[in-house]
Amino acid sequence: MDILDVLPSNFGLVIFTYLYSWIMLAYLAVKVGSARKKFDVKYPTMYSDKEPVFNCIQRAHQNTLEVYPQWLVFQTIAGLIYPVAASVLGAIWVTSRFSYAWGYYTGDPSKRMRGVYGYVGYLGVIILSISIALQLLKVL
Repeated sequence: MDILDVLPSNFGLVIFTYLYSWIMLAYLAVKVGSARKKFDVKYPTMYSDKEPVFNCIQRAHQNTLEVYPQWLVFQTIAGLIYPVAASVLGAIWVTSRFSYAWGYYTGDPSKRMRGVYGYVGYLGVIILSISIALQLLKVL
């Protein structure tokens, strides 16, 4: 049996969402690297005592990495049964991480809330995953 026979036909959309998230993570990482150079923050120092803007840039990346594994799990579970919905919700979440970062990059941490709409995507794939779990348990 081939894996392509097992996955839903639209699972390619989920894979493209993963690729979009990889682009987002790479972008955030490059921004941190550039900020390290600009603000002269040497490795392995994670945060600066002198440069709050650097800390905002670093936090935008770090916070994304903190939630990324959970998002991947829920994105995958949701995508196995609801690939189109999961892809739309995933694209919303990934796009929101750009908005979140760009707000944070201003140096005013409250502007990170420009990415709050990402909770629609994040909670959406969690809800789909719960629905799938309940279906498997024959509760729904």
